[in-house]
Amino acid sequence: MANEQKDIFTVVTSGDSETQTMAMVLSNQVIDRGADVRVLLCGDGGALGVAGEEFPTFEPVGRTPQQLLQRLIDEGATVEVCAIFLPNSGYDEDDLIDGVGVAEPQPIGAYMLEENVQYFTF
Repeated sequence: MANEQKDIFTVVTSGDSETQTMAMVLSNQVIDRGADVRVLLCGDGGALGVAGEEFPTFEPVGRTPQQLLQRLIDEGATVEVCAIFLPNSGYDEDDLIDGVGVAEPQPIGAYMLEENVQYFTF
């Protein structure tokens, strides 16, 4: 039986940099295998999408979670902060790194219900 291609929806709410790094490592693994990846950054995880935020470097990848997020963007992933992150964080759209948008609840809800979407949360 052949594997049906899945779209991967990674939701990061954790502010823990190690957890964020693992989410990005795994998301990069699946994008490298041809899956479409969409990332939603919410709550403490929203800082990943903010320019100028500092994160520790983790081994063995030798990168920060934000560097791994940038790689996902470069590889074509859709990356968004949740709709309530900006108005409740003190940041605005100009603070986001290039390639990070702002999610709208209705399209996200519809996406989550698509049959081929595999949902992961960190």
